[in-house]
Parts: sequence; C-alpha cells; structure tokens
Amino acid sequence: MAQGKQIFRSWVPEWLIRLTILLVLFPTVMLFALSTANVNAATGFYGAEPQDIQFSMLVYYASLVAFTPLEKRFFSRIATKEYFLICLVLQVLVTFWCYHTREIPILFICRFLEGILNCGVTSICLTLLFSRLKSEHAREVGYAIFYGMILCSGSLTSLVTAPLVDDYEYNALYKMIIYAFVPGAVLLLLLMNKVHLVRRMPLYQLDWTSFFLYAPMLIMLGYVMIYGQQYYWLEDPRIVWSMVGAVVLALAFVVRQLYRKRPFINMEVFRSRAFLFGILLLGGLYLIRGSFNVTTNYFSTVLGMDPLHTYELLSYNLVGIVIGTIISARLVIRKRPLQFIWLAGFLGLLVFHCSMYFLFASEANQTAFILPLMIQGWGAGMLLTPVVLFIISSVPESVSVSASTAGVFIRYTFFGMSTALINYFSLYFTKTHAMRMSDGISRVDNGLQERLQTYQAALQLRGLMADQAAKLAPGLLEKAVQKQAFLKYAMDYYELVVILILVLMLLIVMTPYIINRTVINVKAKQPAAATV
Repeated sequence: MAQGKQIFRSWVPEWLIRLTILLVLFPTVMLFALSTANVNAATGFYGAEPQDIQFSMLVYYASLVAFTPLEKRFFSRIATKEYFLICLVLQVLVTFWCYHTREIPILFICRFLEGILNCGVTSICLTLLFSRLKSEHAREVGYAIFYGMILCSGSLTSLVTAPLVDDYEYNALYKMIIYAFVPGAVLLLLLMNKVHLVRRMPLYQLDWTSFFLYAPMLIMLGYVMIYGQQYYWLEDPRIVWSMVGAVVLALAFVVRQLYRKRPFINMEVFRSRAFLFGILLLGGLYLIRGSFNVTTNYFSTVLGMDPLHTYELLSYNLVGIVIGTIISARLVIRKRPLQFIWLAGFLGLLVFHCSMYFLFASEANQTAFILPLMIQGWGAGMLLTPVVLFIISSVPESVSVSASTAGVFIRYTFFGMSTALINYFSLYFTKTHAMRMSDGISRVDNGLQERLQTYQAALQLRGLMADQAAKLAPGLLEKAVQKQAFLKYAMDYYELVVILILVLMLLIVMTPYIINRTVINVKAKQPAAATV
C-alpha cells in the first residue's frame, strides 16, 4: 500500500482528508437503502407492488455480494484516483437512469449495476479510511465507523428523504443522491495523488464464470424469498423453477470453487467452527434487526404517524447506535471478553422487544418509545462490529477475504429471509386474528351497536349528515379491527424474536471454548470490497 504522505497532497490538513472520505462514504451507504426509503411513495410512483420495491433492494444487494470477489482485482490494477473517477461517473450515470425511468424491469437493471459500482467506491473509501487512522487499532476503529454507518443507513436515509417525498415525485431521491456525491467526489479528486493503494496485480484470469453462476443464484434466491408468499410458494411454477434454478446454480458454483486454484470463495473457511459460530450469530442478528420494521410499521399503521415524524422519532435509535458502536469498539480494543460484549448487546435487544410487546397499543404517547428505541440501537451497535471482527479473525489470513465475502453472503441471505418472514407472518397472524375478531362480532351484539353509534356520532360532529355517517361507521369499525389484528400480529412476532434472542444468548453462554480461542486480529487483513 502507498504510504500515507503519498496518497494525498502534502498541504492537505488531516481533518479535511477524513471529512472528504466520510462525505464520499455517506451517499454510498445511503444508496443501499434508497429504494425502500418510502415504500408507499415508491409503489405509487412506479405503479408496482411493495414486493417489487423490496426485490429491487435485494437485486442491488445481490450484485454487490456477487461482484465483491472480482472487485479487488480491478482495485489492484487501476490507479486509485482513476478507478474512483470511473466508478463515480458510471454510478452517477446509472443513478440518473434510475431518475428517468418508471419501468420496474429497468429499475431492477439499474439497481443491479449500482450494486456493482458501489463495490468500487466502498472499497476505496474503506482503504482510505484505514490509512488515515494511525493508532495501533486503526482497523478496529475503521470497521466500527463503517458498520455504525451501515446500521444508521436505513433510518437516516428515510429521515433525510422524508421532506423530499412530501414535496416532490419519488424519483427526486435519485437526483438528491447525485448531488450528494458531488462535494466529496470533487474534494477527493482534488486532494489525491495518482497512487495505488494496494499492490498491483495483472488483470487476467478473472473468474467471470463464477460470477455468472453466483449472481443469478442470489437473484433467484431473493426472488423466492420476496415473492414466495405472494405467489403461494410451491403452488406457482415461477417460485418452483426459481428454487430449482437457485439450487442447481449453487451446486455448480460450489463444485467449481472446490476445483479451482484461485476460488471465488475458498470453501476452507467453512471448516472452522469459530467461523460457523460467527455466521450463525450474524444471521440471527440480521433476523432480529429485521423485526425493527414491525415497529416502524406500527408507528405508521396504528398510530397514524407520517413518515417525517416517524423517522424523527427513530433519530433516538440512531443515537443509541452511535453510543453502542463506540462502546463496543472500546471494549474490543481493550480486549474485553466477547461473551460479555455479545450478551450485553443481545440483552439490549431483548429489553427492547419485551418493552415493545407491552407498549403496542392503539393509542400511545410518543415519548414512551424514546428509551426502548435508544436501547435497540445500543444493542445493535454493541453486536455488529464485534461479530464481524470475530468472523474475519476466526480464519487464517490467507483465506480472510473469503471469510469476509462469505459473511456478505450470510448478511444478504438473512436480510432477505427476515423480509420474507415478516411478509409471511404479517399475512398469517393478521388474517388469523382478524377472522377471530370478526367471528365474535354480530349486528345483534349490543356492544357492537354502541360502537357503531359512537363512530356515527363522531362523524356527525365533523359535519357529515346522519345517513352518510351511518354508511361510513362500519368502515371505521373494520379499520379498528384491522388495527387490533396488526397489534396482535406484532406481539406474536416479537414473541418469536424474543425466543430467538434467548436461544442465541444460551448458545453464547454454552460455547466459551469456541469464542475464547479466537483472538480479534485484523491488522494485516484487507477489507472486503463490499461490507454492507
């Protein structure tokens, strides 16, 4: 790697270098969550289903995961400044294409290309970030900063974009991202010298075959997870053939890796018990993190909060993430036991889900959610960076890149699985509870008549005529039933998440021999190009 003084011009102050790196990294991270910043606005703009918008994010994620092993070859061959300029220009062009299209298939293509280009920008930013941190534990701090931004990306993107969605068409978000790239990109190009940040390698024998096996497999897997519930799983041939295709491509990919001299992913990493334990924790963490969407849906569906006020409330969650990330980084640097750090983090998530179980109600005071949201953010911040560092450190340095790449695959899979589970249980539990409540309602029920009269009187107070109020009152009753059904679903789903958290905490307590044998050491390990 180039020396620190060679990367940037000698007259540039250190604070400006670090600020520039963060200015480039921020819109790069935001781009991931942009497609789901406001699902309702996106579905209205594209005339699509919510599943289409969710799938567009998984397409982006899949291309990012698949291109990660290839990206490092391009990064090592092309001078960093020119490589950044190429990635930036192409990313702006593709994002501008997203801005102009209203066609979902074209959006999928654009998001796939954005994921590939995101690998390059992320790789440059991470390597530059690590080069500017001069302490003995620079890499631990660098990973903490980056993963803290990853945890904040969803809520922060939605908070920043909420006013734009209210005042402009949904596609204005892509124009905003283009403008957000400009300050950091211009500064970085002006301040950098023409250097190679890593050792140069010839650009030949690129394993494109593995890429074209891996990427379609990931997309088919994502398609099954997102659309399976909508198409009734195995009853639809599209889901059946997607599952068959994903399995066939996965088998072909694994066989190819076993017999290649330079595999896309070295399968030796899966022989490490510590690595397997780490990816188990990582997958569980992503399932638990995904349940946070139930809380945001509760704020909008039951409490009727608009997106801006919802994400203003979630800013307390961002504060918790920052605090948790800082604390976990300090504990890792001081070599505190990982068991203690992980148990503390999962305890925070347990407290949050138990608190929300009792806070779910048709009416609530917003201030009651501030502390639980901060605790949830603190718990997530305590967990992600230590778990990732554990995974990278659990294998020899020679296969650490494969470990990081496999970790990206695990995050993709469990991120999609979390979305699939929420889609499934929201329909299953909501339908079940709605039917039970509807069965208990009859028009000869005195309580029902009183409720209808209450709704009718409320509508008349708003200026409606008596006959109009009588027609609209049953609709309000049905809406109240749906709200109660959602509350029951949210409580049932959080019960399942609490059980999962307890199981993971029990595993951590019962496996000290696996955890204690792994020493966190990432000083000599190159970061993966895509670590989202």
